[in-house]
Amino acid sequence: MEYTHHYASPFGGITLASDKESLTGLWFDGQKYFGAGLSKEHEQRELPVFEQADRWLSIYFSGREPDFTPPLSMKATPFQRAVWEILLTIPYGKTMTYGEIAKIIAEQKGLSQMSAQAVGGA
Repeated sequence: MEYTHHYASPFGGITLASDKESLTGLWFDGQKYFGAGLSKEHEQRELPVFEQADRWLSIYFSGREPDFTPPLSMKATPFQRAVWEILLTIPYGKTMTYGEIAKIIAEQKGLSQMSAQAVGGA
């Protein structure tokens, strides 16, 4: 069973999903791929992992760097996981373009280039 929870961010509503132990998804409400990967059978519930995620999001949106990460268990292809692993290395307050991420993945795979569009889709 999957569970959902709503968080009101300064940029609009966010829906979070969990398997009860870890976060399995997070979407800004109304985004193009909202709920991608979320099972049809899910219910809204308060869980400790959602409390941790709410605390992390509140710290982040207040302009401070959270000193923890809630448990994550993302459903993903190997390519999506590679992109997400790079996203987790971006320092607080910094940004990285899809092109920069694509270059890192290309280097990791021994390729001459990688599509920035593919990275954006991940």
